[in-house]
Amino acid sequence: MPVTIKVIPPATILLVTGPNTGGKTVALKTAGLLAMMMQAGLRIPAEHGSRLPVFRSLFADIGDEQSIEASLSTFSAHITNIASMDRGLVTPALVLLDEVGSGTDPIEGGALGVAIVDHFRRRGATVIATSHYDQLKTYASTTEGVASAAFGFELTTFAPTYQLIYGSPGRSLALEIAGRLGLNPTVVAAARENLSAREAQLAEHLAKIDHDMRALEHEHRLAARERETLQTAEVRMQQREDALHQREETFKKRLNAELETQVRAARKEIEEVIAALKAKAEAIAHGPRLVTTGDTGKARGDARSAVDAIAARVAAGDAQSTVDNPQSISNLPSAISNVSVGSRVIVGGLGLEATVTAVHDGTADLDVRGKRMRASVRDLKVIGGQAAAPRVNVHVDLQPRETTTADLNVIGCTVDEAITRAERFLDESLLGDQRVIRLIHGYGTGQLKRALAGFLQQHPLVARFATAPPNQGGGGVTVVELKD
Repeated sequence: MPVTIKVIPPATILLVTGPNTGGKTVALKTAGLLAMMMQAGLRIPAEHGSRLPVFRSLFADIGDEQSIEASLSTFSAHITNIASMDRGLVTPALVLLDEVGSGTDPIEGGALGVAIVDHFRRRGATVIATSHYDQLKTYASTTEGVASAAFGFELTTFAPTYQLIYGSPGRSLALEIAGRLGLNPTVVAAARENLSAREAQLAEHLAKIDHDMRALEHEHRLAARERETLQTAEVRMQQREDALHQREETFKKRLNAELETQVRAARKEIEEVIAALKAKAEAIAHGPRLVTTGDTGKARGDARSAVDAIAARVAAGDAQSTVDNPQSISNLPSAISNVSVGSRVIVGGLGLEATVTAVHDGTADLDVRGKRMRASVRDLKVIGGQAAAPRVNVHVDLQPRETTTADLNVIGCTVDEAITRAERFLDESLLGDQRVIRLIHGYGTGQLKRALAGFLQQHPLVARFATAPPNQGGGGVTVVELKD
């Protein structure tokens, strides 16, 4: 059976007690043998993490070395060995004493054993001793730097367990062991009656201490087992958490890669639409026929429709990705729960500001500047609550404008700027009761003149328009007559 021998500083003395045949002498020999093996450079059969100091001297008094020839009794042989140890002791030293003080009167032997152990303690030696004497048990329990341990036994059979229990002196169980080894029960009973009241009380006290120590040892084992179970469960939970985190990161990376691929493809398609729009605009501008606002509007509308179709396809693809991966729903940011009808949002990836018109399972219908589109809810970032109802301010001016001019100069403007200014100028002229106006666009490439002609041809306020006479600007000016 394995045994654990502990002499932990500041303690330098270990007193081992317990029943006979319990393993005290074997433990003492084991400690000395392992110390000698270690100092000889040999590997020792000890548990990983065990530690042994290096000793300059090592002494052992174990067994019976009585000799008739040398006139040595059991007691005198022990004393001779101990005296020799004292003379040759050089610290750090290890001293092993088996049944110290035995072989003489128990009272005197106990007192002598205490004195011998304490003498070696004061000299700085590490001492492991075994004994049955009450004086030594009391000394170990009351002296600083001295630890006690006892070998355990079965409560019912008094059979040894060969396990050291630290913290309390043990019972010798001489009467119980004698009965277990077959001594006549009458003799055992007589011996029990011969115990004095003090000795019986001490035996009872030691029995109670031994019972308490066993209970504490049992609780300690249960606590250690529970701690190991909790540690195992904690490790398992940590492993599961790490696995879930890794799966979440993998899913996020895969989803981000898919989104980036879709965005890159959509950006490429949009760039192609823009390039086609530019090419078409160049073709219209240099074409043989007159350009109207219908042509330019149709081109812009076709391009916008193409871009909206690309955005809707990307959004629909992202929504399908969410459906194919239900686990991603649990990873949605908490802001998604705030998306409701009327919320103002930013569409992620496209950067468009929109108003939510309807919310479905994982998707939302949006109003983007009058255009409808559908996007995944997880791509929407709420930037405001319900959009405020638009306020319409109407200002009616019934007085005619005296300073209204009949000329509008759009030279240097782009086509869009010229059309916008012309439209506003027509409205102001009508309110100012100006029926004939002139649009000064210059000659240039003729693109501005053609664009304005297309705009005027479709405007509901224009009755007719024509190129100005030579004395009023000729081909660089268009004269417009408004309806009554």
